[in-house]
Amino acid sequence: MPANTKGDPVPLLKDLIACASVTPAQEGVLDRLETALAALGFAVTRLTFEGDGSYPVGNLFATRGSGGKRLLFAGHTDVVPPGNPDDWTSPPFVPTLRDGRLYGRGAADMKSGVAAFVAAVEAAIADGSADNGTIALAITNDEEADAINGTEKLMAWADAQGHRFDFAIVGEPSATATVGDSIKIGRRGSLNGQIAVTGAQGHVAYPDKANNPLPVVAAIVTALSATPIDEGTEHFPRSNLEVTSIDVGNQTTNVIPARGTIRFNIRFNDLWTPETLGAWIAERIASVDAHGCQVEFSVVGRPSNSFLSPLGGGVEALGAVIEAATGSRPQLSTAGGTSDARFLARYCPVVEFGLPGPSMHKADENVLVRDVEELSVLYARFISAWFGSGKV
Repeated sequence: MPANTKGDPVPLLKDLIACASVTPAQEGVLDRLETALAALGFAVTRLTFEGDGSYPVGNLFATRGSGGKRLLFAGHTDVVPPGNPDDWTSPPFVPTLRDGRLYGRGAADMKSGVAAFVAAVEAAIADGSADNGTIALAITNDEEADAINGTEKLMAWADAQGHRFDFAIVGEPSATATVGDSIKIGRRGSLNGQIAVTGAQGHVAYPDKANNPLPVVAAIVTALSATPIDEGTEHFPRSNLEVTSIDVGNQTTNVIPARGTIRFNIRFNDLWTPETLGAWIAERIASVDAHGCQVEFSVVGRPSNSFLSPLGGGVEALGAVIEAATGSRPQLSTAGGTSDARFLARYCPVVEFGLPGPSMHKADENVLVRDVEELSVLYARFISAWFGSGKV
């Protein structure tokens, strides 16, 4: 694949990696991105959101152009902690080139996507295609942790300001083996639940004077796990419930505990909402004889809804660009956990399109330089195609 005549993503990627932007610390990462975007003619707005039980977070919103189709790129500049620096071959926040790979925390997840898109815009400006529409970036420094004062609030702010989008790309790692072999067109939802079963504590030698909640706990776990939630849909696998913890807090063998707590997670497809899943859970609990115990179900935290983007429009155009460049149509995937794409899906069709990510969140996180360059070329070709230049 030919390289961009203008727009090298590697220098900016190095600059971003050099910032130890472990959530929510910025360490200059948004400053460096703002400088790069301003040089390309973007109007940049910096916003800090706070509250709702979480820490303050810096965010960046940038726009270039007006009229025509409106393309949004979204991503994050925060990274997970590097862990023990001794586990790294080179310091995690010193970008290091070695054997064609660039090492550093955030190289794969997802500073590479941000740098590749900025370089793609530079290339699209050089060939004139960027001037045929409106390009915006929504970048947060809070995706890896609470995700409360980041993309969700940034998109609500942009909507209130009158910004509208026809299509969005999130630069998260999406490929399985090679750049462009897979794009994510949706994600399963996620719901965390807790069920507390309260009986009556007592001596094991006098069970008639107690009410052991643990047989009820076991029966509820069986009721939740033994029944398939659904059979899956065209683009999603079966919804799946995993019990992650059964806690009693009993340190002895001669005491019947008073309480047992079940914790679980459900990853659910587009057949369900958190509300309908809550009703399904309540039905399964009600199928169990509580034997006089008190049973309380609660949702823990905020559930994430599932979403599926329409398969025409931007999804079709991006698939055509990738196929023309690589010779293969990308797989349309909904696998994996949640991402900030769930917040964008409320406003426009969205896909996740980025690099392979086998090293993300690991020591010696790295990317192939040629993969970053190829991703940038594909972004640039999509900008050209999406804005109607006819170049694929």
